[in-house]
Amino acid sequence: MTIKTAMILAAGLGTRMRPITETLPKPLVEVAGKPLIAYGLEALGRAGVSNIVVNVHYLAPLLVDWLSAWPGADIRISDETAELLDSGGGIVNALPMLGNEPFLVLNADTFWLEEPGATPDNLARMMDRFDPESMDILLMTARLDQATGHTGAGDFTIAEDGRLHRYKGDGDPVIYAGAIVLHPRIFKGISEKRFSLNRCFDAAISQGRLFGTAMRGHWLTVGTPEAIGEAEAARSAYLGEVVQ
Repeated sequence: MTIKTAMILAAGLGTRMRPITETLPKPLVEVAGKPLIAYGLEALGRAGVSNIVVNVHYLAPLLVDWLSAWPGADIRISDETAELLDSGGGIVNALPMLGNEPFLVLNADTFWLEEPGATPDNLARMMDRFDPESMDILLMTARLDQATGHTGAGDFTIAEDGRLHRYKGDGDPVIYAGAIVLHPRIFKGISEKRFSLNRCFDAAISQGRLFGTAMRGHWLTVGTPEAIGEAEAARSAYLGEVVQ
């Protein structure tokens, strides 16, 4: 399906990234000379998504100023400076700007490297895959061996038909790789102002409507200052391997 709207979740405090984030919001921390959020914006641009909402909280003026100079997109700000609303609450707060149709959600502090020569790219494949009749949420997933910076055991297992279930130690785990196609009806009936998207993941699982699509490429998450160098080394190694 065609999706033209996205939200980037950028309101986190970035406490584990201190001391860098004492003066800089985490989405503007650079990896390989590029702010983390720029990787997501570039991915949205490749997918033809130009209507973008970004939520802000910590050191918001710095991020808003940087976003104002980003070319080729209509970027609107969802202001959470008064109260941090967590991932789910942040999206609900921005729904008046996002609309009633399915939209993309990206994390501002994770990114992925596309598999060179693979077409369509990951976001285009997600949009093609999303079926609003059978799905409420579609997550991009990565195998553990496709990831740098991930320290957990895994988030989900994926069935042959693409349905996701929480990983409980059995089967081959996959990671939620920071990109979602989401139908806003998943928020119906939630009255709390502040809540995590994990609540919506579990609701969709209970109804058999949480699906995953496998990422092609390499996924990186940068949680600490030390992880910046690890991500840059992994990026160089991956790009070097695929062009040889």
